[in-house]
Amino acid sequence: MSPVKRQLPKPGELLELMQFKKPELDARKRRLDAALTIADLRVIAKRRTPKAAFDYTDGAAEGELSLARARQAFQDIEFHPDILRPAAEVDMSTEILGGSSALPFGIAPTGFTRLMQTEGETAGAGAAGAAGIPFTLSTLGTTSIEDVKAANPNGRNWFQLYVMREREISYGLVRRAAAAGFDTLQFTVDTPVAGARLRDKRNGFSIPPQLTAGTIINAIPRPWWWIDFLTTPKLEFASLSTTGGTVGELLNAAMDPTISYDDLDVIRSLWPGKIVVKGVQNVEDSKRLIDRGVDGIILSNHGGRQLDRAPIPFHLLPEVVREVGKDATVMIDTGIMNGADIVAAVAMGAKFTLIGRAYLYGLMAGGRQGVDRTIEILRTEIERTMKLLGVSTLAELEPRHVTQLERLVPRASNGGVLSAASR
Repeated sequence: MSPVKRQLPKPGELLELMQFKKPELDARKRRLDAALTIADLRVIAKRRTPKAAFDYTDGAAEGELSLARARQAFQDIEFHPDILRPAAEVDMSTEILGGSSALPFGIAPTGFTRLMQTEGETAGAGAAGAAGIPFTLSTLGTTSIEDVKAANPNGRNWFQLYVMREREISYGLVRRAAAAGFDTLQFTVDTPVAGARLRDKRNGFSIPPQLTAGTIINAIPRPWWWIDFLTTPKLEFASLSTTGGTVGELLNAAMDPTISYDDLDVIRSLWPGKIVVKGVQNVEDSKRLIDRGVDGIILSNHGGRQLDRAPIPFHLLPEVVREVGKDATVMIDTGIMNGADIVAAVAMGAKFTLIGRAYLYGLMAGGRQGVDRTIEILRTEIERTMKLLGVSTLAELEPRHVTQLERLVPRASNGGVLSAASR
């Protein structure tokens, strides 16, 4: 074996091989650029946000099984790519509920949003508008209908409605959203009462935040959050600011166990745009709703924040699409943490998806820039996954591209395990 030939390095060659990265002086941009996944944004969010506010976002009801199972369902898939099918360029745009979206996802409604980070819904709506995707304002949002419209004047704004005990309050919100040009209403049906969100109870979550020794200790390394909280307008349910009462009273008013199909009919008569029902969790309800003329349904267990051990939306998707997909728009939320989750949902028949926690992790990590980063991460993951599958458009995605692997298999009453074909 001949010895390795060695030589002194030439300065010019060294400069070609060693390119020093220009330091990023903007701390926010530096930490956001380092986040390559939504999970990375979650880590940053947890570090920068007081425990009570972070846990309100991150947590779910009771044992948090519904959320864990929803996320696991997206992990338990197998993709089936087509080879030798060039997809050098991909079109991720779609038509949804009478309008366009540059990507197959929008921002879901979230409550208390300015508590997560002071820019709140303004950051979400602005980022959504810039990205060309819909933004949804919650009834329990902390930015008014009119201010969301101002933050996203040319984009698509949707409104999520709770039917309250005092029906006229809900009717007034519907009229305000319509007057502001919101084009779609999400009529929410999975909150007759509030779920048992145990993290919030243990943390004494409230608005304003309750100050205890633990709260103060937790706040010490996060002074920026408290500076924002104390130097910006008072936190309140902006859409409900004229109703009076405490936050607890407003929450109780927002959830009514007497809500029924009659309420849906009334809201349908008041709303001039598209109406979708959010919180659908079985096939039969899907059929009934389509028969009553709604424009679409959102398969959702409220991010695991209501009924624990609720059905898994992604598992419901194929059967619901088979039954009503030709007659109405079927969408899905809960558990989405990766662009590949969105691709899988579209392949299984979803017309659109909604992200909640993924958006809030970005918001807590870096305000408006953090939401932009969330959207960019998901966009990159969607594009890469589509190219690897060999598809150039969302319309090319089909059920054959995905296998849902089974982890939780229903058992028959006699103790026997039901096969997939028998369910």
